[in-house]
Amino acid sequence: MNYKEALKYAEGCKQYGIIPGLDSIRRLLGGLGDPQERLKYVHIAGTNGKGSVLAMLSSVLAAAGYRTGAYSSPQVLEHREMFQINRKMIAKAEYARCMERVSQAAEEIASQGFAHPTYFEVETALALLWFQEKGCDIVVLETGMGGLEDATNVIPSPLVCVLASISMDHMAVLGDSLEKIAGQKAGIIKPGSRVVSMKQPSEAMEVIRERCGKTGCPLAVADPEKASGIRRSLRAQRFSYGGLKNLSISLAGTWQIDNAVLALEALRALSEAGFPVPEEKLRRGLAEATWPGRFQVFDGHPLFVVDGAHNEDGAKRLMESIRFYFTNRRIVYIMGILKDKEAEKIIRITCGVPAAVVTTSDSANPRSTPPLALAELIRPYCPNVTAADSPQEAAELARLLAGKDGVVVAFGSLSFQSMIIDSRDGRQK
Repeated sequence: MNYKEALKYAEGCKQYGIIPGLDSIRRLLGGLGDPQERLKYVHIAGTNGKGSVLAMLSSVLAAAGYRTGAYSSPQVLEHREMFQINRKMIAKAEYARCMERVSQAAEEIASQGFAHPTYFEVETALALLWFQEKGCDIVVLETGMGGLEDATNVIPSPLVCVLASISMDHMAVLGDSLEKIAGQKAGIIKPGSRVVSMKQPSEAMEVIRERCGKTGCPLAVADPEKASGIRRSLRAQRFSYGGLKNLSISLAGTWQIDNAVLALEALRALSEAGFPVPEEKLRRGLAEATWPGRFQVFDGHPLFVVDGAHNEDGAKRLMESIRFYFTNRRIVYIMGILKDKEAEKIIRITCGVPAAVVTTSDSANPRSTPPLALAELIRPYCPNVTAADSPQEAAELARLLAGKDGVVVAFGSLSFQSMIIDSRDGRQK
């Protein structure tokens, strides 16, 4: 199996849908010798911010000299970015070799009359197999959806369980209330772990505390309001927290300091669990952390911003940053939203600001809302809206509408972001 064949096999597994539960991934990993049992973990769940926290933690741990695996989804620029060790993507040959083993185990399961493993189960198994083979000291693992029944929850008790910001999303699967969603996210908490949570709404915080009580896990709460000395720019943000002065992150977006505070509390818990990080390495790792497609800013005329905001909470955070960074600038949006998202809420929050909106979609993704249908939803909030046939056309039209001194903001779904990034005018900051 070569790399193209391995990718084709993985894509083919999408036909099996999304099936919550751990039975299938347990069978698949059992056929691979249970590699997950021989690794140590930081497990991250949440609605928004978990990928950024993963990027910061894995960057700091790698800077401190630990062989650090990182598994996240979905990808933005390149499929292999989901699988990294010390911030380097898996090689194509390694991906193909591991996928061949995983596919053999998956087909054996199917031949026994069990359901064929899903796309996410196959990719999760590959990640855990690769990390174990490469002798990772620690693995930073991001849930795909939820937590309790997410395939990543097949792992033994993590050293640290991290809960990023929890809000309403994936309600059809996770539940129609914040308490139900928090219950799913808190399902990653297992006896023997330390737990670090972002300061959550009271309904979610109560669920987390109850789960920690039942499992006997100590809980630390990260409170971004305790960050001080905050200075923001598009190139870097500085702040102080917990006795550490003048820390720097390169991630833009006003909410990223919140995520950095959560990462710092997680690192404190990891130190107690046997993975200390010298302050010098911590500072370097935080400053070097990158995360594509999350308020990622590109130089050019106009300026381009690409963000993954795809739910109500993400939309509110995006608007906070737009208002902070781009006061009195001409704003043009490129928007693409999946059918299972609360499009009208996202539109209502965001579409009072732009001078124009261009809608688009990833035509290969059946979950994408057709651009014409999305444009009709937007029109009552922003009359100057145009549907583009492709992300590339959307980027060209938005550039013209924004003008040289304007700002183009592309958001709504990560599924079309790589095409926007490839076609925008300018270079990455």
